[in-house]
Amino acid sequence: MSPSSTPVAGERLAILAFTLADRHFALRASDVREIVRAVAIASLPRAPAIVEGVVNYRGAIVPVLDVRARFGLAAEPLHPSQHFILAHAGPRLVALRVEQADALVEVERHLVEPAAVAPGAQYVAGIARLPDGLLVIHDLATFLSLDEGAAVDAALAPGPSPSPGAAGP
Repeated sequence: MSPSSTPVAGERLAILAFTLADRHFALRASDVREIVRAVAIASLPRAPAIVEGVVNYRGAIVPVLDVRARFGLAAEPLHPSQHFILAHAGPRLVALRVEQADALVEVERHLVEPAAVAPGAQYVAGIARLPDGLLVIHDLATFLSLDEGAAVDAALAPGPSPSPGAAGP
């Protein structure tokens, strides 16, 4: 929500709440494509630190973002009870590894405040005031810097083909 837009009474924002390291976070539901069980993550050489690796999602190679590191949380090994939230981070589809997707929640837009200037605020779309507390809504479009996005694209690009007649490894 931009600071210049004034919420109209009755307007609602759909958000997906999720848990990560016993903390609650959210994404705009419009950014989310699907929630699936976590699977093994393959490493991706030359990827920026924000990328844990890649997974095969319905035939597409999708980078898994290390949201724990981005939020300053301790690393945790992959566990079968975890989920991937497949979502759009700007122009690309990404997976976020989370403990669980909690609920799809509708919040009145006037209850969503712009994020205050603080470390990590560049990743925040707003803060929702809910009856049981605050919920930070993250903006996936800002998760990857331009340099990180370019590094992900380069890491995902097919490597150079060996020239004809070249000896293999």
